[in-house]
Amino acid sequence: MHSPSEKHFSTTKRVLRYIKGTIALRVQFSKSVEGDLKLLGYSDSDWGGCVDDSRSTSGYLFSLGLGFFTWSSKKQEATTQSITETEYIAAALVVNQALWLRKILKDLGQEQVEATNIMCDNISAISISKNPMFHGQTKHIKIKYHFIREVQQSNEVLLVHCSSENQLTNIFTKPLPMERFEALKHKIGVCHPDAKEECLVVGILDSKP
Repeated sequence: MHSPSEKHFSTTKRVLRYIKGTIALRVQFSKSVEGDLKLLGYSDSDWGGCVDDSRSTSGYLFSLGLGFFTWSSKKQEATTQSITETEYIAAALVVNQALWLRKILKDLGQEQVEATNIMCDNISAISISKNPMFHGQTKHIKIKYHFIREVQQSNEVLLVHCSSENQLTNIFTKPLPMERFEALKHKIGVCHPDAKEECLVVGILDSKP
């Protein structure tokens, strides 16, 4: 606001075009088979995407059964020094959300007995969460983010690697080509209300590893 530039103007126009082109879209939900209400999360981030402070954006997406019902795209609190650190901090955000959702589901009589899988496309971030030997290389990462290891050991959540092609959360964290954007939009069940036949459950199921 205090020192606008051409980059800010271009970004603003991009946001307005996005809103205009997607304002009529809806999330399509389908009936789920009883007993198939398994919580599944996706975690992703960009790296230094903000042109003002070089901070990264974290994103997550959760499905329950055959529909995605909660998502987020939020700038991280601190500037990170590597893509691995960025992805690890994003994963910590998703794990916190997963733990909260598990408590809510238990209160609703849908207790998640098995660990909730969190799909992450960064192998190094997953390795940090499992191997204490990595701590020597990650001392600059705040301690509050290292609780991921504890919840994995308690079998509440589990970070699982997925390919970048199957990382649905890219739609919340990165500027994408139109073809990739449309493909991800279809996979998470977003469509025009007059084209329900395009929102196939198969699109969601095919997105899972």
